[in-house]
Amino acid sequence: MRLESYVQGRWIAPGGDWTGIRSAVTGAVVAEVGSGGLAQGGPGMAEVLDHARRVGGPALRRLTFHQRAEMLKRLAAFLNERRDGLYALSHQTGATRTDNLIDIDGGIGTLFVYASKGRRELPNATFLIDGAVEPLSRGGSFVGRHVLTAKTGCAVHINAFNFPCWGLLEKLAPAILAGVPVVTKPATVTAYVAHALVRLIAESGILPAGALQCVVGPTGDLLDHLTGQDVVSFTGSAETAQLLQRHPVIAREAVHFVAERDSLNAAILSPDAGPGTPEFDLYVKEVAKEMTVKAGQKCTAIRRALAPRAHVPAVIEALSRRLAQVRIGDPSLDGVRMGPVVGLAQRRDVLARVEALRTEAELVYGDPARLTVEGADPETGAFLPPMLLHCPDPLRAGHVHALEAFGPVCTVMGYDGLEEAALLANRGEGSLVASLYTHDPAAAAALVFGVGAYHGRLVVLDRDCAKEQTGHGSPMPHMMHGGPGRAGGGEELGGVRALNHYMQRTALQGSPAMLSRITGSWIKGAPEDVRPEHPFRCHFEDLEIGRSFHSAERVITLDDIEHFAAFTGDTFYAHMSEEATKGHPFFPGRVAHGYLLLSFAAGLFVDPDPGPVLANYGLDSLRFLKPIQPGEAIRVRLTAKEKSPRNAQYGEVRWDVEIRTAAGETAATYELLTMNAMRGA
Repeated sequence: MRLESYVQGRWIAPGGDWTGIRSAVTGAVVAEVGSGGLAQGGPGMAEVLDHARRVGGPALRRLTFHQRAEMLKRLAAFLNERRDGLYALSHQTGATRTDNLIDIDGGIGTLFVYASKGRRELPNATFLIDGAVEPLSRGGSFVGRHVLTAKTGCAVHINAFNFPCWGLLEKLAPAILAGVPVVTKPATVTAYVAHALVRLIAESGILPAGALQCVVGPTGDLLDHLTGQDVVSFTGSAETAQLLQRHPVIAREAVHFVAERDSLNAAILSPDAGPGTPEFDLYVKEVAKEMTVKAGQKCTAIRRALAPRAHVPAVIEALSRRLAQVRIGDPSLDGVRMGPVVGLAQRRDVLARVEALRTEAELVYGDPARLTVEGADPETGAFLPPMLLHCPDPLRAGHVHALEAFGPVCTVMGYDGLEEAALLANRGEGSLVASLYTHDPAAAAALVFGVGAYHGRLVVLDRDCAKEQTGHGSPMPHMMHGGPGRAGGGEELGGVRALNHYMQRTALQGSPAMLSRITGSWIKGAPEDVRPEHPFRCHFEDLEIGRSFHSAERVITLDDIEHFAAFTGDTFYAHMSEEATKGHPFFPGRVAHGYLLLSFAAGLFVDPDPGPVLANYGLDSLRFLKPIQPGEAIRVRLTAKEKSPRNAQYGEVRWDVEIRTAAGETAATYELLTMNAMRGA
């Protein structure tokens, strides 16, 4: 298999000599990559970026978030039906079937999650409104609000070798959803898997032209042509990340740079979680799993296992017993639980780092010289045993907190007291994740707030979540993936938060009328369109933002309040006893129920006849601002605030609702959500 780059909508062979990429299992050449980057006479890197910006970007930005989400959903379904070929290739990287579930199925699952979040959490629009309206003048004629719009550049994604599918797709999904085209650069040693994935995506024809390009092999002068509208997202070593961050163009143009790099993640066993507890068993299971899944080649793998000093012997014994059950060998064989590391060079690197760690720690399990391998040659394949070390004096040690052996390696260390546990965990100087094993809420809180500033994610595991927890080392697309300090300071995933990397936040200032028209979101103070016809009689297409209805008044009586209390069972004293409210800081006497006001408000503004309003499905941002006493009158203003089409049958309408007193004071505000039929549905 000779790997080509996919640029400008075509596959282009590289220049230079061909170099073999070897199987981690057999050592045989499984693919070849060119040493000279893109072929001479083909497009240069400036043209690759130009194609993304000029062709891919405009095509994506013309689509709404919902249309991009639908595209991601179709792409995920397409890949899901064709993943078996990726599995077969991925075995050559040393990945077992379980490893592939994380990489291939996990990557496809991330596409599905972003497709779902795009439909459910984002508007059917091409930009986002960020936050509430900010009043900027006393009279209300000058206001501000923030919007997010897609950058007009390109996202350059530089991925690590350990997850050739998930790494590509977890970066691709939020970029495409945000409306930004991607140039992806896979790590060469596993590029044949990423290459096959990109071939499938290209064959699907689902993404617009220019939305995804892939450069295999050297990138040449790619970074020299970046602009301030571009984004670089990198996963890999701290050394490479620092080289990229110091690139003069990235510095000069203030190119947005996201890094996810080395991380000496910790698992902390709490004093209450001694041998025999469910939490102790969870701890041993997770540490062993993180040592062996992907042969420990995970940025989230547990490198430091912290335990109360008294429990250290039991931890070492339990881990050694569990690791002894791990079958090592050809990952395509049934029953094999751990394959090789990605290649012989990686094996040499891991062994060299283990030797450095052994200046501070003793190897207590996993002698590389006594390795049994099933179905493969341990000399030609890049096999290692899981290696467990014990550091007796972690407070004085340095390597165990600073040197990552990126393979099946973990160091056990004891601590005295939770403060010392937090101190040791934080010696990693910034990690992607730490997991805490405790059933004691006080211990959990002490650890969470003791280590939180140094970690991007904290997983608190106990018997209550044991059956459903997703594990220490599994970044979920819903939650942030990244960490401070040594971990790179970046943030990926985290649901729709990930879109922020690819969008520009802009502060808008102007009159309510102008900002309402610009954003398509009505702001109080903007003109209202009040007509004889009730706005609930308008189909979705015909309803204009700012269309309003002003109700008649209704007096709230004491009988209303007492009837509502008896009917609902809500006999809270503020509604029932004048005596009980004397001296009350909020209530001047007996007052109407807040939900009575909502119910009466609906009676004042609802048009009762069948029509385009299909359903009321909720309300947001409810606030009760002024209590209403018996004898006071209320009236309602209902204004169409925002519209978002959902499908060919109906769309969502967000209404701004204000309940006022007869004197014009605001008693309550909220946003009502309805589904309105399309005219032709």
